[in-house]
Amino acid sequence: MDFLESDEYRDLRSAVGAIAAGFGGGYYAEHARAREPMTELWTALGDGGYIGVNIGEEYGGGGGGLVELALVCEEIAAQGTPILLLLVTAAISAEVIEEFGSEELRKEWLPGLASGDKKVVFAITEPDAGSNTHQISTTATRSGEEWVLNGTKYYISGVDEADALLVVARSGRDASGKALMSLFVVPTDSPGLVRTPLPVDVMVPERQFTLHFDDLRLPASALVGDEGAGFRQVFHGLNPERITGAAMCVGIARYALERAAAYATDRKVWDTAIGAHQGVSHPLAKAKIETELAALMTQKAAWLHDQGLPAGEASNMAKYAAAEAAIAACDAAMQTHGGNGVASEYGLLPYWGLARLLRIAPVNREMILNFVAQHTLGLPRSY
Repeated sequence: MDFLESDEYRDLRSAVGAIAAGFGGGYYAEHARAREPMTELWTALGDGGYIGVNIGEEYGGGGGGLVELALVCEEIAAQGTPILLLLVTAAISAEVIEEFGSEELRKEWLPGLASGDKKVVFAITEPDAGSNTHQISTTATRSGEEWVLNGTKYYISGVDEADALLVVARSGRDASGKALMSLFVVPTDSPGLVRTPLPVDVMVPERQFTLHFDDLRLPASALVGDEGAGFRQVFHGLNPERITGAAMCVGIARYALERAAAYATDRKVWDTAIGAHQGVSHPLAKAKIETELAALMTQKAAWLHDQGLPAGEASNMAKYAAAEAAIAACDAAMQTHGGNGVASEYGLLPYWGLARLLRIAPVNREMILNFVAQHTLGLPRSY
């Protein structure tokens, strides 16, 4: 067991951090307030080969795995520029298409995902299903050589930036009457797709949308993997989403704590730096400990996924711990700043909002607790 980070990983952190630092927290806060995508940063990361670090070299990617992608997500967040779409485009869509997609789909989408020229976002959530994926009502029905999609999706991130959606739809039922799910790649300019902005008060660059599929027709080649195997495919993508979400939370916590420590060192009241007082320093120290613990579980979960080992438990634990750590770090940083904690000049509030969002999504903390209670502790199912 070796806890020393390799030279390769240190170089990756350094290179990604240098790119993100060139934009910084002010750039993020400006785009978060305007709800505008951070296109320039995305392009710079793509040009450096970091958007597709987990995609196979034969498709133009870096040939790495989720460990490398998690490092990218953490480092850009640690420089104050977290990008939520990495969680769905690189962690879910690229992983699922590369693992289950036909060679035709891989060649069509993976090179663009690797370079950052294309974005494929994930569409699973529905108004009446919530966390209960078995209740998805969006349907995919065969019509000759085509599929026809009908239904509604809710809280879908970044549709305005995306070239396509990875859509989860009900494609039939098994012998016992259970819903069978299938995955489809749906271009965002497809006739029959209507997108409606969904206003939210949290300040993040990525916008949310409600989607309506009205007799949207797709070629047979749009199906990802085997018909009816959507649940297995989805969970192959959900663990990476939780892991990269955890990594992003670790980065947010690092950024907030660095800003808070600098402020507490420089800010003097009654001729004493406020960081000398335990009422200020202890919450920051506690948040730092929680952040480091979350980082360890995140690294473990990413490693398990890359080794092809069961990663569900570690992924859920990492996401839980990291979201809690990020909220605690942001809250402690804002409290350290006093009134300046909510001042636009210091730009901390958008990170608290993002951390709070990541406590809810991509899976809420209560469902994680349910998972651990049932699958780790062996307690009776509670829902």
